[in-house]
Amino acid sequence: MRHLLIAGLLAVTLSGCASIMNGSTQPISIRSVPEGASVSVTNRAGEKIHSGLTPVTLTLKRGAGYFKSESYKVVVTKEGFSDRELTLNSNVNGWYIANIVFGGLIGMVGVDPATGAMYSFPESVTATLDASQEKVAGAAPLTIVSTTELSPEVMKHAKLISAP
Repeated sequence: MRHLLIAGLLAVTLSGCASIMNGSTQPISIRSVPEGASVSVTNRAGEKIHSGLTPVTLTLKRGAGYFKSESYKVVVTKEGFSDRELTLNSNVNGWYIANIVFGGLIGMVGVDPATGAMYSFPESVTATLDASQEKVAGAAPLTIVSTTELSPEVMKHAKLISAP
């Protein structure tokens, strides 16, 4: 029993609160409105982490190095809609701060910063895509005017398209 208690105390003091409670990765849901859009996720180093369709849940690394949080660029595209780019940035989570209360100095300066467990991302992100405003290539804008406002010179070039 005594050995078990000592092993438990060593495990707590040699690890960080955030590492125990959160781990070094986090699931994040990515959705889009409308659904079924293409999504591409790259990390801060520019490496493509994922490519697929929304909705999707990915498990992403929290850290990018010692005391360095990871960040991700999420690009969502769908034909007929404007592309949307989101950046996932993390914040220091409360379990990392708990190292102060529970005396986890090794966790605070060693384990949690090295594993990235000290950081948290939002649980989900939603990209709302706007309908594309792109014009058809080569199409001129249509202007409707009354024939009474046209000069006789312009009326010479007018053509009847259809009659009711």
